[in-house]
Amino acid sequence: MAMTAVARETVFALRRQIAKIEGTLPERLAAPAGASPDDIADVTVVRRGLAVASHDAFLRTGVEPLDAALGGGLPKTALSEIHGTETRDAGAVAGFALSLAGLILARQPGLPVLWVGTSEIFREAGFPYAGGLRSLFGIAPEQLLFSEAPRLLDALWIAEEAARMTALAAVILEIRGSPRPLDLTATRRLHARAQDAGRPVFLLRQAGEAEPTAAPVRLIVSAAPSASRATIAGPLAGSIGRPAFTVGIGKSRTALPGQFTLEWNPDEHVFEERRGKERTKDSVAVVSASRRRPHPAPASGAVLAFPAVAAPASGDQPPRHERPAHRRPRRAG
Repeated sequence: MAMTAVARETVFALRRQIAKIEGTLPERLAAPAGASPDDIADVTVVRRGLAVASHDAFLRTGVEPLDAALGGGLPKTALSEIHGTETRDAGAVAGFALSLAGLILARQPGLPVLWVGTSEIFREAGFPYAGGLRSLFGIAPEQLLFSEAPRLLDALWIAEEAARMTALAAVILEIRGSPRPLDLTATRRLHARAQDAGRPVFLLRQAGEAEPTAAPVRLIVSAAPSASRATIAGPLAGSIGRPAFTVGIGKSRTALPGQFTLEWNPDEHVFEERRGKERTKDSVAVVSASRRRPHPAPASGAVLAFPAVAAPASGDQPPRHERPAHRRPRRAG
């Protein structure tokens, strides 16, 4: 239903006020040339005051359902959050960030990526293995730079200064927990630097709470069970396939919450969506064989029918020397 003129003017007045608070140029809120009033009423502000976003404004993951849910993909000129709800998810979060960095460097091969973190972060999660960067993600070791800061305030300052540099393809800031300096003001500065330089900034959170930030998109990433390795004859039982991620949309200005299972193809350096529910099967027995029966007991989780309680047969009684001591007759002394 088309909006009335009064309602449309009220909406644009609110957008102009929001743009003034956020520091967005008022010209970006202008209606596209040649657009009718009905078209203007249906326009969605996809990224911080932008009424129209070009196709090149997003980093596409290659998974159509996820890109469509995000309104085209992750914004290239913005701050994006990648959360790991637990500390053990730090490896999955780092692997997902390296996958995104590989997609970016494939389009900008001459620029490096800067990874900023504190000493605590790198002691807890470690550094990426240089030997696997090229084979798994298509990243040359010299294209990934690291900056280890002694304090969180220093890491934030380094990330802000690096985010405004056009000599970098992207900036990755990794933070543990929910520290007080990482507030709404700090994330607004990072988001503004990314917009000014036209480069993405990824904020990696280890075991962090979902707090208000200026990032338009927040993804919740964790490790997913790997499927079996695919061969010509079919899935190879007992093998470990491609790295897999469970990606949930925790916050987005254009998308509804959703969850996807992605696999990273280390040969083609692209994401692929897992559509099946295949998991790696364990080929070894998990229940040992019974002592008095030739066949193993049913697997764990099966419903067993137990016979009625009755007096044990004489052949099932243990020898006298194996009986409990309290059941032996007492000696009279």
